[in-house]
Amino acid sequence: MEYPNLLPRFLKYVKVNSRSDEHSDRFPSTEREENFQKNVIMKDLEDLGLSDIHYNQKAGSVIAEIPSNVDYDVPVMGFLAHSDTADFNSENVKPQIHENYDGKSKIQLGDSEFYLDPKVFPHLKNYKGQTIITASGDTLLGGDDKCGVSELITFAEYLMNHPEVKHGKIRLAFTPDEEIGTGAEHFDVKDFGADFAFTVDGEAPGKLDWGTFSAAQFSLDIQGVNVHPAVAKGQMINAVQVGIDFHNQLPEHDRPEHTDGREGFFHLMSFNGTVDNAHLDYIIRDFERDGLEERKNLVKSIVDKMNAEFGTERIKLKMWDQYYNMADELKKHMDIVDLARDAYKAEGLKINEDPVRGGTDGSQLTYMGLPCPNIFAGEENMHGRYEYTVLESMYKAVDVMIQMAELNAERAK
Repeated sequence: MEYPNLLPRFLKYVKVNSRSDEHSDRFPSTEREENFQKNVIMKDLEDLGLSDIHYNQKAGSVIAEIPSNVDYDVPVMGFLAHSDTADFNSENVKPQIHENYDGKSKIQLGDSEFYLDPKVFPHLKNYKGQTIITASGDTLLGGDDKCGVSELITFAEYLMNHPEVKHGKIRLAFTPDEEIGTGAEHFDVKDFGADFAFTVDGEAPGKLDWGTFSAAQFSLDIQGVNVHPAVAKGQMINAVQVGIDFHNQLPEHDRPEHTDGREGFFHLMSFNGTVDNAHLDYIIRDFERDGLEERKNLVKSIVDKMNAEFGTERIKLKMWDQYYNMADELKKHMDIVDLARDAYKAEGLKINEDPVRGGTDGSQLTYMGLPCPNIFAGEENMHGRYEYTVLESMYKAVDVMIQMAELNAERAK
């Protein structure tokens, strides 16, 4: 089905800079996120006539309700989308609309030197005859997750205008700071009031995510000894070299650029330093909790061995868990996954349940007592200038949510 307000709504949203900031010490991490939520999203929800629209300051989230239109109890279903965008230029986004794509040509990003090339991005070939939306080459698009934000509000608009579609109470949330991994930990599950939920933050139509990595992060602070290189023998300890020596003791294959499928990895995110001191940031990923612990223990053992060789704690390690594979919990709630599967099938979609090589807000929410798989939103090539979405994919996401609302009510009879 086509939804005439979806595209203009999406174009309006992506032009608003709502990028989060991992270096901020406020919550939500940026004022611009909060302004987008309060001044744009809330106003649009109010214009649609939804109920219980409010901003939960503790959660940094806009909450709203689509009232039930049936006279019997239905489990309360929720949908969430995050309002922030990723760590790439988000100022002055100029969305470009490419109608009736031929499935084979390069797509120029605005007037820039950059192109979407189907030889580089073969998924483009799946969208022959459809409408591709890109940015202009110097910013991201922001479809992650303004696709989801636009779809949720379009879904609400449709249900409010079509009372013949029978459904129970549905709760909506628009959350902050997903891109920096800190938004979900503040989420107010009680205020949200759903029995289960779905994040709308996935890729191509048919993608259904209920398994993710388990994740940890660690940092190393290395104190070196800086002396003049002319007299360095036996005295200098080059902190940069110590960082290199540490890194070279991790399994060479277990890096993102060498792994796929269910393979985990160690990922060096940043390395800054001088002879005197150095700082390294890593993330660790594994689909199995035991595998995550083994990787964490390997890091600890390398640090301990190197410090023993130095005879002092020259390398200081900080390590913490980020989230766990939500499949371990969602296996107890497969009726929720089945609800999404049945909606996908009703819309003629081929279901792709490959586990996510990453995490979603649902990873944390599921362990907070809100079972929360992730459904597709039509985002492609996220987090950079090559990001795009497909209008027909966004339509299909709304179709699926409507199906889910109807199925959830039917099953409660």
